[in-house]
Amino acid sequence: MDALFSDFSDAQKSCDGFKLSRTISPALPFDKLRNVWKSCNAQDVKNVVKRGIHNTYISKAQALPKDETAGWIEVYSAYWKAVGALVKVRDSLSPNNKSPWANVYETWKEVVSLLHRGYLAHGFEAWTVPCLYVAGKYLREFAVKADEERNNSSSMDSSAEANFQDDFNPEAEQHEKLEDCARQLNRLFNLCLSDRAPLDNSRKWGIYHVANLLFKTYFKLNSAPLSNNILKSLSAGRGDMPPLSKFPKSQQVTYKYYEGVLRFLEEDYVQAEKHLTEAWSMCHKDAMKNKEMILTYLVPCHLLTTHTLPTKKLLEPYPRLQKLFLPLSRHIKGGELHAFDLALQEGEDEFVKRRIYLTLERGRDIALRNLLRKVFLAGGFEEAKTEGASKVRRTRVPIAEFTAAISLGSHQTLDGDEVECFLANMIYKNLMKGYIARERGVVVLSKSGAFPGTGV
Repeated sequence: MDALFSDFSDAQKSCDGFKLSRTISPALPFDKLRNVWKSCNAQDVKNVVKRGIHNTYISKAQALPKDETAGWIEVYSAYWKAVGALVKVRDSLSPNNKSPWANVYETWKEVVSLLHRGYLAHGFEAWTVPCLYVAGKYLREFAVKADEERNNSSSMDSSAEANFQDDFNPEAEQHEKLEDCARQLNRLFNLCLSDRAPLDNSRKWGIYHVANLLFKTYFKLNSAPLSNNILKSLSAGRGDMPPLSKFPKSQQVTYKYYEGVLRFLEEDYVQAEKHLTEAWSMCHKDAMKNKEMILTYLVPCHLLTTHTLPTKKLLEPYPRLQKLFLPLSRHIKGGELHAFDLALQEGEDEFVKRRIYLTLERGRDIALRNLLRKVFLAGGFEEAKTEGASKVRRTRVPIAEFTAAISLGSHQTLDGDEVECFLANMIYKNLMKGYIARERGVVVLSKSGAFPGTGV
């Protein structure tokens, strides 16, 4: 552990929080983790840690306050235990332990708890906040692994012992560790949010990183609405916080992405488009996975807010998005209602998984608008009333023509009342300008912009 405490000393001298956070990272090379684990045993780990920290000080003047030192001794002792659990998993040294990842999670949770206590009771300074980044990130990863392991084990046990089962809800325990992880991350979030120190020395500089971890966790738990509590807390405390623009770009992009998705799920597509566009503009050009995730929601937003479709060039780097959106776009553009329904049905599983099915379903209105527009264009022009006057398109279209077009496009036989209902909805949604003259059996369309936004 000598190298670890040498790095600890260097980080303390330079107040480098990111260097300090690497001394408690479980992502160190495996041989280093093994060396940390083998450097002592459970009986003398605290003495070894205490000696290692004190030996890094050149003089008493450079030594940390006694209380703060005691806090770090607790943290590194817990870290040693968590490393041991991780080494056993990787070495497969625990065949009798049915839940090795659950053990890793519990030991790492202790590291998180002691860090939390360190800031409240042992005077850990704000520059060490990157340690919370590492602690929270891996707490979530280990929780996911522990739940996956437990679910796989449960499915095997249930198949072996299928005769007697207690009356319980298996879904309630499917994400047991991740739900506990969410509670721990909430503690870290409140730890950062409640700091009243001046901004130059405040834990609030860690607030967006922890908030983003909570967003990811809530979405994984299929409890996205809980994320609104985070947004409300950040909004309420914004006057005492650094502006989002002062945080690293990676944190800004992630926050804007989740803020946009949450507005999307609330069907506030204008705000969703705004936040997602900001995330897209700040996203690193090589972060293809992140850009794909942003486009997954930005494309449906554009469809509803501006009635625009994605181009092949835009989706070219993203084969999955091409498969999802290009068929729908082609059918919307062509006003092919039946083909649109089939394409929506074909991608239903993926659309539902991404929470965009209901939004894309509304694209049928745009497809219908384009079909009705074709009928309007096919009607040609009215004869000029005076010689030399410019031609004007026919604006009185028989309902029967729209009925025939919709019946052909949808592969269904529709009566006049159903078609009138469709037309009334188009007019109500401002996708078509005009009115229905039922007594004459025609639709009277506007002479200026019968189909807003289409150039006709």
